[in-house]
Amino acid sequence: MLKEEEFQELLMKAQSADTAIKEAATERILEGNLNLVRSIVHRFTNRGYEWDDLFQIGCIGLLKAIERFDLNFSVKFSTYAVPMIIGEIRRFIRDDNPIKVSRPLKELAYRVHKTQEKLQGSLGREPTIGEIAKELSLAPQEIVAALEAVQPQVSIYEQAFQGGDGGDTIHLLDQLIHSDGQDNAYFDKLALKEVLSRLPVKERTVIYLRFFADKTQAEVAAIIKLSQVQVSRIEKQALKFIREFMQTSL
Repeated sequence: MLKEEEFQELLMKAQSADTAIKEAATERILEGNLNLVRSIVHRFTNRGYEWDDLFQIGCIGLLKAIERFDLNFSVKFSTYAVPMIIGEIRRFIRDDNPIKVSRPLKELAYRVHKTQEKLQGSLGREPTIGEIAKELSLAPQEIVAALEAVQPQVSIYEQAFQGGDGGDTIHLLDQLIHSDGQDNAYFDKLALKEVLSRLPVKERTVIYLRFFADKTQAEVAAIIKLSQVQVSRIEKQALKFIREFMQTSL
């Protein structure tokens, strides 16, 4: 890592008009911050992308941070660079996503990200949704909609928690609250009354609370006085039974 005085001197050169001086200083700052990029890239592994590709994209985010960082900002360069690197990787994954987002929404999301970067520099912290909305003269709901539209898609089976000592893994699916009405219609269409009646009382209770009462696993665990890991195991067993029953009934 570069010392603060050395970094400030290099940054001024990296932002100068002299091409030769600029390139040499930029390269030196890049070399001094590659571990920062590596640490961020590791957060995005196991998503179907080559590590080297994500690393290159992360370096582009680092370059943008070098170009835009102002020594008058009340934050360290690394603090400023992290969201720039993350944002660049997320944009790469978003643009490579088969789910298409409308151009107006993409443009709004771009404006939101630019405003985030601007406010982060002036505030010295991540801005709130309300602060971004005020800066852009938009409703907070519009900001949230734009940000959600361009978020990289994550598998609902991605690990959220690993139980200790060989305990069960809890996935993102286990943390979701099922939307009102949709799952009821789904279960009705599959005629699950019959299969649910075949489940033991404990399994049936968990399925009812999870899919019909819109409870998270943590809430179910509190209701039936079990751990979340135990609820996760019961739910998986019940869903496996339901799947097998439906397959043999088709």
